[in-house]
Amino acid sequence: MRHYKHLDAITALFVSVLLISNVASSKILDLGPFTFDGGTILFPLSYIFGDILTEVYGYSRSRRVIWMGFMATLVMAAVFMFVGALPPAADWPHQEAYDAILGLTPRIVLASLAAYFCGEFVNSYVLAKLKVKTEGRFLWMRTIGSTLFGQVVDTVVFVAVAFTGVLPLELVGTLIFSNFVFKTLVEIAFTPATYAIVGFLKRSENEDYYDRHTDFNPFRVGA
Repeated sequence: MRHYKHLDAITALFVSVLLISNVASSKILDLGPFTFDGGTILFPLSYIFGDILTEVYGYSRSRRVIWMGFMATLVMAAVFMFVGALPPAADWPHQEAYDAILGLTPRIVLASLAAYFCGEFVNSYVLAKLKVKTEGRFLWMRTIGSTLFGQVVDTVVFVAVAFTGVLPLELVGTLIFSNFVFKTLVEIAFTPATYAIVGFLKRSENEDYYDRHTDFNPFRVGA
């Protein structure tokens, strides 16, 4: 495999954004007309990183990074749940606070992992296909278009799995709509930055990958 100067850094940032946003999602926010969890403020950046990875390095390398993020999230959730289940020290009065912030339920973990897996791979697949179809033109259309598909899948899967039967259907619908609109607006707002980063990486790495003969099976971990 080729050695890339910046791929490791982008991978680290991608996984960091994913883990931080999962922790921040323990708080529900009302921001203007939108109602969403705190992780939504940061989580859209993972899709921007996904766009950059696929656009510059191709679907196969993006797939490896998506799997790294999936495994890191799984380990984080398992550690939080295991530590929360251990008996607290007699003079440590913060067990309820720990459970409220980090005490993830299996249902939330399942929803988060399923949504991440489906949404990220849909985003990467759509962008890779559009790049070949447009012969590398209209980057803005590819990044925003792939995000629309990926975020719809991500948001619907997460909210449906996590909250159906727990919250009123009206609130479930509000969460889906608010999350989708906000995440998409973040993607649009970051389009100039995406152009700048993609241009820099293509020049620096001397790479502009086209997935013309790629195996898009998401379960094939190797590049």
